[in-house]
Amino acid sequence: MPANKLLSGYNVLDLSQYIPGPYAARSLADLGAQVIKIEPPAGDPMRNFICAGNEGEASPIYRHLNRGKTIAVLNLKNTQDKQHLARLLRGADVLLESYRPGVMARLGFDRDRLQAINPRLVHCALSGFGQTGPFRDRAGHDLTYCAVAGALCASGTEKQPVLTYPPVADHAGAMQAVNAVLAALLHRERSGRGAFLDISLTESILAWQYVGLSESQHETRQLRERLLLNGGAACYNIYTTSDGRFVTLAALETKFWKAFCCQTDHPEWIARHQEPLPQKDLIAELQALFSTQPLSAWQNLLAETDCCFEPIPAFNEIATHPQFEARASITGVQPGYPGWINGEPVETASDYVELAAGETPLWR
Repeated sequence: MPANKLLSGYNVLDLSQYIPGPYAARSLADLGAQVIKIEPPAGDPMRNFICAGNEGEASPIYRHLNRGKTIAVLNLKNTQDKQHLARLLRGADVLLESYRPGVMARLGFDRDRLQAINPRLVHCALSGFGQTGPFRDRAGHDLTYCAVAGALCASGTEKQPVLTYPPVADHAGAMQAVNAVLAALLHRERSGRGAFLDISLTESILAWQYVGLSESQHETRQLRERLLLNGGAACYNIYTTSDGRFVTLAALETKFWKAFCCQTDHPEWIARHQEPLPQKDLIAELQALFSTQPLSAWQNLLAETDCCFEPIPAFNEIATHPQFEARASITGVQPGYPGWINGEPVETASDYVELAAGETPLWR
């Protein structure tokens, strides 16, 4: 067993669909947990959503989200399949589900039943708005969760906000679920008791809004392209080159800004680093500069300058980035586990295992 399989021996039951829950459970599988994913007879809608595969094949996005898992079908409206789910729950360390609040209870697995089946179970309920509150039953998707949480308040252009891509609340919620599950497993080692984790996608992205909430000081005016980190500063911005490509500059510290100004032969800009925001005139001057040369010229000039400059690659260029090649960060067209453990990249499964119709899943 590879040394980076830190969760080897833990069993995770994944009853989630779409992105957040499957991404969270896959992250646990990447670290060595045995994950059994239970799908309804119709399957996870993600199989053919957004990016469909070849005829009869699941989409590459579904395959990525569920790599390393065993996929099985149970009809949880069927008594026999409910009994099998109960057997799986007895041997599970973690239950991860993304139903709307109340669905697990309607299926016959409320908190009391789950506690009776397995008092050591870590039950993570991942939902849009959480298990309580006036929005608990409200329908939503990543875009509306981001809207409620304020994630769109300060991003975009002066004219309007822009959609986040990829869905940021979905992935923030998945990360929060993984963090909470690992904390609950650690606590169980000391207490012997499981836990119930109520994770909200909206609150997960709300937790990231501390900068905007602090800077706004309860102002209701439009803040897009006006703050230090959202386009109001010349030293921290996106610019267009003469060939229509985009580059980023993040020279927040004085030493980086000075290095950029000197390398581009504009020492007169050094003293303007801290001009009042928004720095529209200085931003326009930098844009005029970047518009004079193609991307390749700016790469040649600035790539080795210590000024926090990087081009924005196209997706088909990312896989050949030398940093990702050196760290084996991408296999084919899919990213691997985002980090090394014990000096090595984490070995991840290339695909999932799908049980035949009627075949019942079992823990190893």
